[in-house]
Amino acid sequence: MKELIQQIVADNDVKKIRELLNQNYPIDIALGLEEVDEVTLKNFMSTISNKRLASIIEVSEPESQLRMLEKLPFRRVILLFNHMSNDDIVDILGNLPVGIRKKYLNMMKSSSQDALRKMLNYDPESAGGIMTTEFITMKEHLTVEEALTQLHEISPNTEVINTIFVTSLKNCLIGWIDIRCLFTHPLDTSLHDIMQTNLITVDPTVDQEEVAKVSAKYDLSVVPVVNAKKVLIGIITSDDILHVMQDEYDEDLLLMSGIQEGASLDSPILESIKKRTPSLLINLFTAFIAVGFVAFYQDVISQMVIFAVLLPIITGLGENSASQTLALVTQEMTSGQLTFKEDKKYIFSEIGVALINGVITGLLSAGIIFLFSRNFYLSVIMLLALMISLLFGAVLGFVIPLLLRLLKLDPAISSTMFVKTITDIVGIVVFLSLARLFLPFL
Repeated sequence: MKELIQQIVADNDVKKIRELLNQNYPIDIALGLEEVDEVTLKNFMSTISNKRLASIIEVSEPESQLRMLEKLPFRRVILLFNHMSNDDIVDILGNLPVGIRKKYLNMMKSSSQDALRKMLNYDPESAGGIMTTEFITMKEHLTVEEALTQLHEISPNTEVINTIFVTSLKNCLIGWIDIRCLFTHPLDTSLHDIMQTNLITVDPTVDQEEVAKVSAKYDLSVVPVVNAKKVLIGIITSDDILHVMQDEYDEDLLLMSGIQEGASLDSPILESIKKRTPSLLINLFTAFIAVGFVAFYQDVISQMVIFAVLLPIITGLGENSASQTLALVTQEMTSGQLTFKEDKKYIFSEIGVALINGVITGLLSAGIIFLFSRNFYLSVIMLLALMISLLFGAVLGFVIPLLLRLLKLDPAISSTMFVKTITDIVGIVVFLSLARLFLPFL
C-alpha cells in the first residue's frame, strides 16, 4: 500500500487516487499512510475530499492523526470534524496540546463546543469519555407515523439509528425501540405502547471496562449513558465497546508479561527500559528470596545432588498449575462472571483438577525416577511434592487475583508479581522438607 500511494501521488493521477479510495477500506489506506514520507502525505491529503480524509483520520492511530492534522490548515480540520462523530472528535482533541485544542473548539459552532467540552471533562477511559452525543430520542406520546417523519429528517446526522430512545415529558429516559418495530405497527400507535422498558444504563463516571462487561453480559449493541436525573446524555456504540475490549486485552497481556501499558517494539530505548525494567527488578528480588529458601536446605542438597536436579521440575509444574488457574480466573473476572463471594464453589473444582493433575504428573515422574534410580522413597517424595505444589499453585492462582481486585489493583499483575514467587517458594519448601524427612531412608 505504501508503494502504491507514493507512486500515485508522484504521478499526480487523480483517477487512480479515486480508484484507490473506492477499492480499499479507510483503515488499509491509513496503515499505508503511516509509512509514507511527509511530502507524499501532504500531497495525498490535498487531493482528496474532506469526507474521504475524515474517514481515514478517524480510524488512524493517535500518532498518525496528529501527524496528519499538523499538515492541515485549521479551517480544513474544522470541516473534517463535520464528517466525524463526537466521540471520534473527542478522542482526537484529547491527544492535542491544550492550546491547539482550545483553538479548534473556539472555531466550532456553539452547540458543538458545549457537547465536546462536556465530553472532554470526563476521564478518557470512563463511559463519559468514550460516549457519543449523536443519538435519537423521541417523546413517548409520539405516534409511529410522527416518529418515522422525524427519523427521516434527523437520521443523516446521527451515528446510531437502529435504536430509538424514548423519553418522558421531563426528558427522563424511560424506554427504547428497535427501528424495525416502527415498520411492524400501525401508524397511529404511540411509542409508549411499543417501547421496551428493560433499560440497562451506566453512569458517565463508570470505567470503560465496566461498560464492556455490561455490554457483554446483556448482549447490548449500544449502551445508554444517563446522569443522576436519568436524563440520556450519550450512548456508547458497539465499535467503541470492541475497542475497549481490545485495549483491555492488550493491557492485561502486557501486565501479565511484566510490561507496563504503552510499551511496544518501536518504543524509544529509554521508554522501553522505563516500562520493562521495574518488573525485572522485582523478579530479581523475588528470585533471591527463593534462593534464600534453597540455601536454608543446603545441608539436604549437599547430601544428595539429585534434589537440586529435580527441584526445577517441582517449581516449573507448580508455576504452570498456577498460570492455568490464573488465566481462567482473570478471563472470568474480565467478563464480570466471577466474584469472591458468589463463586467460591469454583475453587473446589480447581482443587480437584489440580489434585488429579498432581497425581498424574507425580506418578509419571515417580515412575521415571524409579526406573533410573531404583529408589522407592525418592519416587514417593516426587509424587507428594508435585501433588502439593500443583494444589497450592491452583489455590494461589484462584485467590490472589480476587484479593488484588478487592484492593483495587489489576489482577493481571498477579502472575509475575505474586503467584509465581509464592508458588516457587511453596514448591521449594515442600520438596526439600520431604527430602529432609525421608533422608534417612534414601
